[in-house]
Amino acid sequence: MKLSNGAIKAIKMLHEAGYEAYAVGGCVRDAIMGNEINDFDITTSATPVEMQQVFKNERTFETGIKHGTITFVHERENVEITTYRVDGEYEDNRHPKTVEFTKKLENDLKRRDFTMNAIVYNENEGFIDLFNGIDDIKNKVIRAIGNPRDRFTEDALRILRCVRFSSTLGFKIEEKTKEAMLECKHLLHNISGERIAVEINKFLLGKNVKNAMLENYEILGEIIPEIKQMHGFDQKNSWHIYDVLTHTAVVVENTPPVLHLRLTALLHDTGKVHTFTLDENGVGHFYGHNEKSAEIAHQYLTKYKYDNFTKDRVTRLVKIHDTPIEPDKIFIKKRINRIGEKCFFDLIKIKRADNLAQNLQRVRLDIIDEIEKIATDIVNESCFSLKTLAINGSDLIKNGHTPGKNLGIILDTLLNEVIEEKTPNEKEALLKRANEIKNA
Repeated sequence: MKLSNGAIKAIKMLHEAGYEAYAVGGCVRDAIMGNEINDFDITTSATPVEMQQVFKNERTFETGIKHGTITFVHERENVEITTYRVDGEYEDNRHPKTVEFTKKLENDLKRRDFTMNAIVYNENEGFIDLFNGIDDIKNKVIRAIGNPRDRFTEDALRILRCVRFSSTLGFKIEEKTKEAMLECKHLLHNISGERIAVEINKFLLGKNVKNAMLENYEILGEIIPEIKQMHGFDQKNSWHIYDVLTHTAVVVENTPPVLHLRLTALLHDTGKVHTFTLDENGVGHFYGHNEKSAEIAHQYLTKYKYDNFTKDRVTRLVKIHDTPIEPDKIFIKKRINRIGEKCFFDLIKIKRADNLAQNLQRVRLDIIDEIEKIATDIVNESCFSLKTLAINGSDLIKNGHTPGKNLGIILDTLLNEVIEEKTPNEKEALLKRANEIKNA
């Protein structure tokens, strides 16, 4: 394992002062898997007071001194260093009431979440693996340390971390660990919205998100109940080859790994479980599911404290995801003008993913590609908004128009005529046409 310069220096300084020190957690796991390492965490037998003495001539800051953590700054690298510790009783399924420092490495490692995250390393001793985490990594298994139920009742966020790892790493969850997660899933209601959002975001961007979603729908259903209701929901419609949950998982998988797009994919059909009807021929319909899904999306994005951009963009995309778009230049110009350039291209990405999760006989990817090409040409070459119109309000005023509401009406009329290709987007032609409108 190759340690960073900051981690090497921190461990060396602690060793020279007579203390144990190792790299621990995700950096070690990622090194074993051959993945890129972004941050190095160190665990040590030195207490916070002893660490402050060791690093007294170095740049540090107290990240969480009460819980035994300082951050050592080496050049531009931050290395988090934490004292071996034993957690006391957990009072809220998230935080221990007390923390005791210990000099024994095993005591620190056995309080951690999963075997793959409890391996330590330094250059003198190599890997120390007390819980067979290396084997679990090789076998692509997520296994809780000790009694899984204890780990999840201590910190219920670990349930979502497990689901997240199954998505990002592509690992299977060990049977007893999975059983304990299901037993304890109700404890997720004790976790803050912000912490839940962090895990959901990482989960959604994982390379194994489809399988992780289908395998863990009951747990995700504690966060968004519609996800559980979507499982096995037969759409009874020839357009669809999957139940609502599987359809959604396939859409998520086929959506580019951009957070607001994947959130849109996750939430786009949540309203279907509330709007299902059967006609006289036994065919299923979901009239109004777009609006209902948008309502649900806004509700959960608010509950889990998403920023305004994410909340607004996702809610809007969910609401319009099923709106028909034809490969017609004028139609597309009007749609881009209405919803904005970036939102329009986001919508195309969602529509492409949605089509990939429908009956193959109805896949219209060639049409979607054509729409995207027309839209790209429009954005590069055409006028589709007031900001791309060859004149503005100041030009009209200079040409003798009176400031006020009528100015905006004239500009909107001119834009619509340019979009419909009735008037060229040229300054002189637009000024002439503006005078005609004013004098009509």
